Amino acid sequence: MKRIVGILGILTAIIISSLTTSIVFGQRAAAPPLAITAYNGTAPEKPYAAPKTPWGDPDLQGVWSSDDTQGIPMQRPQNISGLYQSEELWAARQKQTQAGIQNALNAIGTFRGDYARRAFRQTSLIVDPADGRQPAITPAAEKRRASRDRGTFGDGPFNTPEDFTLYDRCITRGIVGSVLRVVYGNGNRIVQAPGMVAISYEMIHDTRILYTDGRPHVNQSIRQYLGDSRARWVGDELVVETTNLTDKTSIGLNGNGLRHSDQMKITERFKRVAEDVVQYQITIDDPVTYASPWTISLPLTPLEGNILLPYECHEGNLALMQSLSAERAEDRALEEDLKKGIKRARRPVQDGNPQAGGGGRGRGAGAGGAGAPAGGRGGGAPAEGDQER
Repeated sequence: MKRIVGILGILTAIIISSLTTSIVFGQRAAAPPLAITAYNGTAPEKPYAAPKTPWGDPDLQGVWSSDDTQGIPMQRPQNISGLYQSEELWAARQKQTQAGIQNALNAIGTFRGDYARRAFRQTSLIVDPADGRQPAITPAAEKRRASRDRGTFGDGPFNTPEDFTLYDRCITRGIVGSVLRVVYGNGNRIVQAPGMVAISYEMIHDTRILYTDGRPHVNQSIRQYLGDSRARWVGDELVVETTNLTDKTSIGLNGNGLRHSDQMKITERFKRVAEDVVQYQITIDDPVTYASPWTISLPLTPLEGNILLPYECHEGNLALMQSLSAERAEDRALEEDLKKGIKRARRPVQDGNPQAGGGGRGRGAGAGGAGAPAGGRGGGAPAEGDQER
């Protein structure tokens, strides 16, 4: 009898433990509090008081930019510890920023290349986990990784429009990809009205409406590229929760890279922490794609000129038609070469484009060549999705 009671007790404990584990795993972790990196690790002596709109909400309005995050990597280098740079590294970044300003002032041409006007001391955009590193990709996400995740920054194949990214197709860069700094088009315009906040992105011209009037999310069966956002004010901080996303976008630069799942939930935080700084933070919570949630935080500063430039990129742009026709021309060229006894590698889509490190494979290699230096404009391959062609 004692043995039976003991076994029942063990079974009960196992069931309770299993249920508790399921409940914990079923819950999403709360997004971490705002990390105000704009202060470079030292809070001001006098706390900043954000201005108010005529109806009493904190005023975030303006045209803001991520330009001044130039030089801050997404992930912290493994040989650096802590969220803020050492004095030596900080001095080097400030010097680099000043050199960039001088280069920009001496530039000749009509292209608006965005550059940093001030430096920040962050060692990585990722502030959580504490090591500044992106959590591991889940096995399920690795299985769905595909060449289409990189679009024309990869080598295809390109057989249908679905093989391109939504960025290639001039549709959207997704929420995160629309804010992260690239070589131009980094403006974010915020306007407010009672019960709502609207944010417009310069590149790909998306606009989101963030309702603050307490309305519920739309039905889960409705999916949108930018999801369904609901916001609330917590003191001077705007907290935005977005659900109802698709699995067609990524959180990489320009929205390229491994695509997230449609189960992703993101939490954004906006807070005006100085007259000329809005601290922006976003927590990515996608248990299907990442082993744990992770958070990016960065300062947004005023955009030079205070206006978003028109971004004339049409959803039916000719680039797709031209890319697909070029791919079919390469199919025919491969077939013709085989008839002549020539067996060669397929030309990659960026072959001949020196700005993307094109060349070096197949025919028609461009000036960049396979040995072009990595990184930077005008030579070598940019970081994944880091600029347009």
